[in-house]
Formats: sequence, C-alpha cells, structure tokens
Amino acid sequence: MPQMAPISWITLYMFFTILFLMMCIVNYYIFLYNPTNKIVKQAMNYSWKW
Repeated sequence: MPQMAPISWITLYMFFTILFLMMCIVNYYIFLYNPTNKIVKQAMNYSWKW
C-alpha cells in the first residue's frame, strides 16, 4: 500500500474545508445569476403539488 504524504491531518482538514466552502459559494452564485432559475423554480412548484 502506498504511504501517505507527510501532511498533517489539520492541514488536510483545512484544505478540504476551504475547498468545500469554495464549491458552495460557486454553486450559490451560479444559481443566483442563472436567468432560467425562476422558470425552473416555477415548474418545480407546479409539478410537486401532490
């Protein structure tokens, strides 16, 4: 089995936490500035009335 690189667990935790936050922010701004987002939300509201 390959050995892990000499990086501490705190560094890995910080790296993945920052990566996760960046992806959430990018996803938020993609949905915020998407012009067809309102149409999709309206269609979802009409289709889930059961």
